Amino acid sequence: MMNYNIRGENIEVTPAIRDYVEKKVNKLDRYFVETPNTSVNVKLKVNPDKTSKVEITIPMPHLVLRAEESNEDMYAAIDLITDKLERQIRKHKTKVNRKLREKGSTRELFTPDAGLKDNQAEKEEDTELQIVRTKHFNLKPMDSEEAVLQMNLLGHNFFIYTDAETNNTNIVYRRKDGKYGLIETV
Repeated sequence: MMNYNIRGENIEVTPAIRDYVEKKVNKLDRYFVETPNTSVNVKLKVNPDKTSKVEITIPMPHLVLRAEESNEDMYAAIDLITDKLERQIRKHKTKVNRKLREKGSTRELFTPDAGLKDNQAEKEEDTELQIVRTKHFNLKPMDSEEAVLQMNLLGHNFFIYTDAETNNTNIVYRRKDGKYGLIETV
């Protein structure tokens, strides 16, 4: 059973919106052998520029489904995000089922014939996960401000470095809104 936690930011979650979200996400049931007993976390937001943003996170035992989508129309954003979640499921279903079999389980999380044939999904998975380049470099100790400067100097969207104070590997990245984010390892 999927339990819905639907929150709104700068928008009232009306019964119509709630029903639409639940109806669209419930269509994902067809991909599962049995309906997962999980919480579906949905965040609906209306930005100051009047665009709608939808974030959905579905934590499951062997993977976390997560997507976000923006659109001028809230209902269109909900449609787009459920399409994105379906693509994620199709992409990961053979991999998750294979890992379950390797662990000796006869149980499968996803239905074998959901959406795509297994060999077609594996071909799609192989092409999407192909590593085409490898880089090696030394992590120089620095603070987050210097890491942001280095990232901008290189023209990249992220930069990995060793924090001079904690000696942990951290990552700074440029967000979609143009600001910066920091991922700290522990």
